[in-house]
Amino acid sequence: MNSGGRGGLRATTAAGVLLLLALAGCGTGISGTPDAGVPPSASAATSAAPTTAATSPAGPAPAASSPAPAAPAASQPAVLPRSEPVTLEIPAIGVRTELLKLGLRDDGTLEVPQDDGNGAPASWYNGSPTPGERGPSVMLGHVNSPNRQGGVFADLRKLRPGTEINVSRTDGSTAVFTVDRGELYGKDSFPTLEVYGNTAGSELRLITCDGYDPATGLFDDNYVIYAKLKA
Repeated sequence: MNSGGRGGLRATTAAGVLLLLALAGCGTGISGTPDAGVPPSASAATSAAPTTAATSPAGPAPAASSPAPAAPAASQPAVLPRSEPVTLEIPAIGVRTELLKLGLRDDGTLEVPQDDGNGAPASWYNGSPTPGERGPSVMLGHVNSPNRQGGVFADLRKLRPGTEINVSRTDGSTAVFTVDRGELYGKDSFPTLEVYGNTAGSELRLITCDGYDPATGLFDDNYVIYAKLKA
């Protein structure tokens, strides 16, 4: 894949950890691929959440024999147990794709599906939660293909809030998500923690390229679909 001209970005988490956004480049207008940076580690994503320093209450501290009651645990949305994804279906735009399971290259960039000329399936980033688990499950797909028939994620922009996305899983279950929103991001301002950071419930991210520049043959943007597990 050709490297884009917008790599080497860095983002700072609340903990002060620098995360390298080693962008892989979207390639040419023929073989555009997602260019979504390196997702933060689980510990980095967690540290990005704001914290509140403990403060002493006004007045005398309680006696040792009368400890303060523990604060009730915050309720969280129900999620599914871990199970790797098999297929992705988006009936509204006629998508049904087997899912590859890809990770990171040696240089830290995200692996992307390799197109043999007839279109490539989408891929699940295997460093993210499985679809239905708590947190954002991340999937990548081409916007176009060498055969000029359009990539698997060519029509993500047509998805509207409430549209259903189905992910079949190896345990035989199907995780059903509903689209919350779609966002367009320049590659030089990709919001790594917003896309990959921890979430209270189970969420899904679909990522592809956008903003093709015929002058350079590169894609300048990413388009991201945010979806949540259907209750």
